[in-house]
Amino acid sequence: MPLEVGIVGLPGAGKTTLFTALTKAHGGAFGKTNVGVAAIPDERLEPLARVVAARKVTPATIRVQDVPGTGPALLGALRQVDALLVVLDGHSAGADPAGDLESLRLELLLADRDHVARRLERVEKQARSGDSALRAEAEELRRALALLDAGLPLADYPHDLPAALEPLTTKPLVALENGPGGIDLALEAELAELPEEEAAAFRDGGSSALEEVVRRLRDALDLVTFFTVGEKETRAWTLRNGQTALDAAAAIHSDIARGFIRCEVVDWRDLVEAGSHAEAARRGRQRLEGKTYVVRDGDVLNIRFNV
Repeated sequence: MPLEVGIVGLPGAGKTTLFTALTKAHGGAFGKTNVGVAAIPDERLEPLARVVAARKVTPATIRVQDVPGTGPALLGALRQVDALLVVLDGHSAGADPAGDLESLRLELLLADRDHVARRLERVEKQARSGDSALRAEAEELRRALALLDAGLPLADYPHDLPAALEPLTTKPLVALENGPGGIDLALEAELAELPEEEAAAFRDGGSSALEEVVRRLRDALDLVTFFTVGEKETRAWTLRNGQTALDAAAAIHSDIARGFIRCEVVDWRDLVEAGSHAEAARRGRQRLEGKTYVVRDGDVLNIRFNV
């Protein structure tokens, strides 16, 4: 599963321009929901691919969704994303990025309040059957609604929220100012139309919008990258820091996780230096790990499984 992010912002902030800069979609449709995929740059992929003469090289990706507004229904489409990219106007006359950020926090809070109130109404009706689980959920929803009515996000809720709730105000917010004090998104959207070498030369060593977004997402979500390296395909994948080899297997395919036996692990630098998996193993750089092994950034995994 790719990393998923939603783009939010007030009208005119540059949401669709950011979408274009990230996905190279050659102009997302203004006023409509745009969905695209951004490839995460990773300089480790090519050296790894050369080790096995891989026929295909696949970077990790981000699925990006840009919704045309901030109402509860539109924001509700972003409940399953991992993080929210908040675009702030930093280029217009009288721009107030800090004030806009607070306005957007309020919009998210109101969307959650509407969502919780609707779910509470439905669960209360169902709980009349006497189902103890439904009564307990209704009580949790009442407490969550009271917190939102007090103007506080559900990130501050001290108990476990119902699993199906998927609130917006618990998601990491990555604020991106569009303007001289942040990222020139109009320029970045134009550079996205150019070949990578030309765009990089124009930036003269500076980061692209995509590279900056990836860096901030990595920090906000505490992400690590692992690799699968084979002749058919060499590929990068993302996980949350602290996730295990079994989680990595599930990210690749549910069948691999179900039939997990063991995992061969080698650091990407050791594999590139050794020149092959066999040589890395001969040097003692490759090891066998089980399901509970915590994956580290830069690990190359070869998962053995049987279904």
